[in-house]
Amino acid sequence: MIPIRNKKKTLKATVDEMRNFAFSYVEKYAPSKQQLKTYLLKKYLKMRVSNVKKQDINNLIDTVLSDLEKNKFINDKFYSESKAKSMIHKGSSINKIRTYLISKGINTEFIKDTISKINENNSEQDFFSAIKLCKKKRIGPARTEDNRSLFYKKDISLLARNGFDFETSKRVMDIDKEDFLKIINLL
Repeated sequence: MIPIRNKKKTLKATVDEMRNFAFSYVEKYAPSKQQLKTYLLKKYLKMRVSNVKKQDINNLIDTVLSDLEKNKFINDKFYSESKAKSMIHKGSSINKIRTYLISKGINTEFIKDTISKINENNSEQDFFSAIKLCKKKRIGPARTEDNRSLFYKKDISLLARNGFDFETSKRVMDIDKEDFLKIINLL
């Protein structure tokens, strides 16, 4: 017969487990601080550690997060800049980038810095991102000339859903096919 062990987990064992969970998650996904906190809270709820108060677990998770931040395993500023750069490369608007970073729990200071850096590098970033999106989705100036007027409203609404303002969307939709191809070759 196998003896049954009633081994109760202590807070120290929980700290080590949380740190190991955090390391494995950071290694795999490179998350923001808020994403990692949410992940660790979910892991704790699955573990069902008894005799531990919720406030103690929150303090424990904050300790683990501050330790990771101090050792530069997680960095929200770097996270916001790298995500913004990859989203610009995909053709996302500045509004879409801002809402994405807010949803990931990034500090508003870091978001403002990232957006200002984007605007410093290129004041017409939304215009070029909209051009990239048109090429990717084959809408607007990427369509054949006979279909452009038929799908005008649909294409404008797709640009609006992706966070582009009306003036930028209209400006992109009114580009000639030749100018569009020239801009695409420059990008």
